[in-house]
Amino acid sequence: MTESSDYESVQVFIGVDVGKDTHHAVAINRSGKRLFDKALPNDENKLRSLISDLKQHGQILLVVDQPATIGALPVAVARSEGVLVGYLPGLAMRRIADLHAGEAKTDARDAAIIAEAARTLPHALRTLKLADEQIAELSMLCGFDDDLAAQTTQASNRIRGLLTQIHPALERVLGPRLEHPAVLDLLQRYPSPEKLASLGEKKLAAQLCKLAPRLGKRLAADIAQALAEQTVVVPGTNAAAVVLPRLALQLITLRKQRDEVALEVEQRVLAHPLYPVLTVTSVVVSGHTPAVSAFPQQ
Repeated sequence: MTESSDYESVQVFIGVDVGKDTHHAVAINRSGKRLFDKALPNDENKLRSLISDLKQHGQILLVVDQPATIGALPVAVARSEGVLVGYLPGLAMRRIADLHAGEAKTDARDAAIIAEAARTLPHALRTLKLADEQIAELSMLCGFDDDLAAQTTQASNRIRGLLTQIHPALERVLGPRLEHPAVLDLLQRYPSPEKLASLGEKKLAAQLCKLAPRLGKRLAADIAQALAEQTVVVPGTNAAAVVLPRLALQLITLRKQRDEVALEVEQRVLAHPLYPVLTVTSVVVSGHTPAVSAFPQQ
């Protein structure tokens, strides 16, 4: 996991079985003597205190079983203290744990296994490098984008559902075009069939052309035709006029957030050490320079 010179300088091996609120840490020296074996709160000050106390024994190697999510704080604190950091992959952990089949699985046992693996099986460990941090960041951002995408779909479906309920013909025109900013802007300003009809086709086209210069006139004509197909006012139309502009604003905000997250992802992808290699490989395979797209448009 580390350069041999780094590993040879290590005098203390800390194994941390990470948990949401509380970790369990076991520290041993090169001869296998236990220096620490206790539950440890997921708290920066407690982590620093442990590392500070153990530094008197020499260079430290801290190893976790999960370097991201709930294991992120111990890793960050250890690095800030100048401590070597590694992690024991799940497969290696399970194989080593199989050698202790007679023992009940506990956090203390797992922490001891991690510490012992750090001391005797350095080849089983993995170094946490900058690339791992970037991957963790990308994973977090992409997870957030997944949440935003789900909320975007939900808001879009809610708008289409309301339009279908109060004016099916209007939904058939506007529903498939909710991706367009001009349509969402229109729903914010004129969120009912009555308000749309009060504009007239000419003013409607002028409003739409502000954000949709190519589509505006044709869309205005389609809306006018749809409005003419229904003369009755469906119960719930007034309430829908209250809800629709809020949903439209929500959808605009969600899409803006997705664009911002996509930019953050793209910046990290471009900064990743393997990006030039991946780009060259893609060019060789496809014969053209790829465009970086963080997320598919939804």
